[in-house]
Amino acid sequence: MSWTELERLVDQAEGNPSLRRSLKGCRSTPELILAARRLGYRITRMDLQRAWEEERQEYQREAQG
Repeated sequence: MSWTELERLVDQAEGNPSLRRSLKGCRSTPELILAARRLGYRITRMDLQRAWEEERQEYQREAQG
């Protein structure tokens, strides 16, 4: 459930400059999670780690081929 919340947060932040500015002000993972939860998104540290890992793997695949 929280993974879909992270996807929803990203989708909405891409289309909402105010939301994007709010999140860009976060300086740490716990601060980002807290801000997202205050805005009504139920994300976890594991969601962010999973997203980072998927992004890293995608970057490596693109760099190799």
